[in-house]
Amino acid sequence: MSEVKNLFKNSSWMMASQIITGLFGFIWTVLTARYLGSYNFGIMSFAMSFAGIIVIFMDLGVSTYATRDMSRDNELASNYLGKLIPLKILLSLVSIIISLIILFIMGKNNLTIIVTLIFVLEYALMSMSNLFQGGFQSFGKIEYQAKGVIINSFLILTFIFITIYFKLGLIFLAFAYCFSYVVMLVYLVINSRKHITIPNFKISPNFCKKAIKFSIPFALTSLFATIYFSIDMVMLSVISGDIATGIYNASYKIITVLTTFFPVYQVVIFPLMSKLFKGSKDLLKLSYVKSVKYLLLIIMPITLGIVLYATPLVTLIYGNEYVMSGPTMQILVWTVSFLFVNGAASTLLNASNKEVSVTKIYCVAAIFNICLNFALIPLYSYHGAALATVISEILICFLMIHVIKDSPYCPDKSIFNDIIKIILSSVIMFVVLDFIGLNMWFGIISGIIIYSVCILGFKTLDNEDKALLHDIIK
Repeated sequence: MSEVKNLFKNSSWMMASQIITGLFGFIWTVLTARYLGSYNFGIMSFAMSFAGIIVIFMDLGVSTYATRDMSRDNELASNYLGKLIPLKILLSLVSIIISLIILFIMGKNNLTIIVTLIFVLEYALMSMSNLFQGGFQSFGKIEYQAKGVIINSFLILTFIFITIYFKLGLIFLAFAYCFSYVVMLVYLVINSRKHITIPNFKISPNFCKKAIKFSIPFALTSLFATIYFSIDMVMLSVISGDIATGIYNASYKIITVLTTFFPVYQVVIFPLMSKLFKGSKDLLKLSYVKSVKYLLLIIMPITLGIVLYATPLVTLIYGNEYVMSGPTMQILVWTVSFLFVNGAASTLLNASNKEVSVTKIYCVAAIFNICLNFALIPLYSYHGAALATVISEILICFLMIHVIKDSPYCPDKSIFNDIIKIILSSVIMFVVLDFIGLNMWFGIISGIIIYSVCILGFKTLDNEDKALLHDIIK
């Protein structure tokens, strides 16, 4: 099987899992928001954001480090898994204890503390799952990871239905997430032993020290990235209250669904780029250039479509109680386009041993984001938090360009011509739909047609794109 077909196979599995997860996640987000109401949904939003920060210390970047090294040499898998599993167990236990102490210092009420600790436990299970998923990615057997993700999503949705039907409350809802991740982790462990390798368990302080040393840049990058993606909800909860947090999170959840495609890209491309760094620098550059083009080709028209139909979309999903989330989403949706472009750049740099540069960029962005949130949230509440996130992404984009322009992987001018064509096609679609004034459903159909015609008319797809498509279909 050619490399392109293998990529397509893995992408198809991950896309299927992400579509199913995105659909299920969309359903349970709506059901949860409606069932809990703004106050309890705000508590849950805080708990997940808090756990999302703590999970970084449970991993310390070792999953990404292991994935990169195992991709370059599959023989390392047994040794890496066997020595990193005990390390991750220890890190998780320490993180849970630290979380309890922080929550008491913050003065959170008992319900918030209990729910948050449950989600911290869930994220510990997720962190361990990521290590095994890295093994599947390294060996190009992503279908097992995809199946595990589908099982997890199905169980979460099922338990949420049960929670709502029997009115079991927020705490049981939080436990539902934990149990689902337990089942997924068991599935991943069993299939990893069957299809990847049997871990050679050994407690090795020297190996763990070395792994942590090389993993720290990945961990710091995750920390800084999580800060500007999650700290806004924590700050909103403290400054503006749980209702404002719930309104903001309603928009944020929709944006999360829109990013469904990006994890597919990252899971499939990162191991490939890691291999190409050792094998072919020219192909590595090509994979980056095509990544930026294809990611923007997909996400740019969606971004402008959301700007046009944000308010009716929010009210359709959540009801009139969340109508104030519409303008927030019109701002927040711009993070998606920049997230995709920045993600492609960070994947390239991480795969080519430039992870320290990525860490520095996200450190600057995180500090910048915190300052913006302190300035904007007191003035504009959730609108200010959304604006701070978008501006931070723009800053990251400029910093990534600055680093890559001095590397061997700097794109030539043709990529900028393609980007202009994609943006112009998306703007034409937006202007026509806004002028005609179609409702959302007819607008979606008409938008697809208008955008496709523009892309073809501007000849955005070149001979290389057509050759790749032909290789997939052949």
